[in-house]
Amino acid sequence: MNEVVGRHDILLVTLDTLRYDVAAELAAEGRIPRLARRLPGGAWQQRHAPGSFTYASHQAMFAGFLPTPATPGPHPRLFAARFAGSETTAARTFVHDTPDLVSGLAEAGYHTVCIGGVGFFNKQAPLGSVLPGLFQESHWEPEFGVTSPHSFEHQIARAEQVVARLPAEQRLFLFVNVSALHQPNWFHLPGATREAGDTRETHAAALEYVDRHIDRLFAAASSRRRCFAIVCSDHGTAYGDDGFTGHRLGHESVWTVPYAHFFLDPAEAVR
Repeated sequence: MNEVVGRHDILLVTLDTLRYDVAAELAAEGRIPRLARRLPGGAWQQRHAPGSFTYASHQAMFAGFLPTPATPGPHPRLFAARFAGSETTAARTFVHDTPDLVSGLAEAGYHTVCIGGVGFFNKQAPLGSVLPGLFQESHWEPEFGVTSPHSFEHQIARAEQVVARLPAEQRLFLFVNVSALHQPNWFHLPGATREAGDTRETHAAALEYVDRHIDRLFAAASSRRRCFAIVCSDHGTAYGDDGFTGHRLGHESVWTVPYAHFFLDPAEAVR
């Protein structure tokens, strides 16, 4: 990461609430071809979330604790705040002297931008201002939120505007919290109804919706130079698994998440 930081732009996309099993199934079945084309080997890496709900997980990720590979470790991290005794800080880790990755990248010359999605990014109350407050520039509109059937398209449009007005020489750290997977998501599946509510199937349909549009985001992020992209979930959610519903609970459907990182090259932006 010491060769990436300062040279490339960086994109972090959290597919809020996405379950690993749903993401893996859709990739294997060819239902998310745009994402699958970017995934190393065409498959998601299975990882463990650093938190069981949005606020806790993002606080951890912004401190450098991205989802951990679901295999025995230790696993060296990409980013880390300088911390005596850290067993996951390695020679290839980008180490910063600030308390969080966002300010660490800002100190390294990056313009940091948050495009929020779920309520913890809406800036409508003090709690919803903590996470976006880490960034030099943050955006949230009701159209970006969980109740909008076109939320991801609106978020991408804002990302395109942000990138277009940046000076060419300015490095960018762009973070996008995608709200489409979070409940309510019933409206992403044709024939589903509000009365029937959200299901594992509507959750899957929401991921298909994201896949249909995500190339636009990748194109914007890599339109000026090579971009290092991280795409992952912050936590999963339960749809009646073992009697559990929702998240902020200790079930495998919540703690197991999909993860991938890869490079986006400028030449691919024209595809």
